[in-house]
Amino acid sequence: MLRSWSKWFLIGLGGLIYSVGLNAFLVANHLAEGGFVGISVLLLYKLHWPLGLTFFLLNIPLLIPAWKKFGHDFILRTTVGVVAVSLFSSLTANLQLPTPDHLLGALYAGVVTGLGLGLIFRAGATTGGADIIARFVRHWYGYSMGKTLFAIDVLVIGMVAFIIGREVAMYSLVALFVSSRVIDFVIEGVKAGKAVHIISDKHSEIVEAIHAKLERGTTLLDASGGYTGAEKRVIYCVVAREEVGRIQQIVHDIDPRAFVVVNDVHEVLGEGFTYPSP
Repeated sequence: MLRSWSKWFLIGLGGLIYSVGLNAFLVANHLAEGGFVGISVLLLYKLHWPLGLTFFLLNIPLLIPAWKKFGHDFILRTTVGVVAVSLFSSLTANLQLPTPDHLLGALYAGVVTGLGLGLIFRAGATTGGADIIARFVRHWYGYSMGKTLFAIDVLVIGMVAFIIGREVAMYSLVALFVSSRVIDFVIEGVKAGKAVHIISDKHSEIVEAIHAKLERGTTLLDASGGYTGAEKRVIYCVVAREEVGRIQQIVHDIDPRAFVVVNDVHEVLGEGFTYPSP
């Protein structure tokens, strides 16, 4: 868990990195974003309104009612996130690093903005705008935040395609996709792993091999086949991402007919992950 001062530091650092990505790569290559930042970028291109100030003004009407509705702690952190992005976007406005290849610019923009947003989200804050709207929509109508955010991004990118051009919109989508993947990586961090469920008649041999070759712990779960009614033992094991191939090979060597299911685990705490094995 992050300490209180660490959260504020991460929000500020994330706002700075995100703003650098916006100005140095996104704006420098005449690309766009989703959400309220995307609207601010459009107004910058067409009306020459300063990005940072526009983004701040767009958020004010949402922050006030959200403060009353969703609690002071969350909105305080979000307000700091909004102020950080607005302030640093203004301070880095002249930082321009255009690339001759728009695809390369989109990739750079996605990586840097995703890193900045990931740090802000990891601190439990947001950059306001579409995130607050999504919370209100979920509260009033029950729609998921993910669907609302996606709809807002589609609307903004559609505006980009209509006002600026389809090519810019397509490159902007690339930047958005890369940014989303980087955000996931920053939030999950090195604590992410894979959960493996193995169903095999040779469960004892597989467990011994996992203990010996991977030095990972296992859990045996009692289960029964839904169709046959036969009693089964299910091996449950959490491993690092890079160990998935090794555990699959171990299982295949012992029982090629084994049933193996691999799932994403977003955070793993405990022996072998957050502290070493004894």
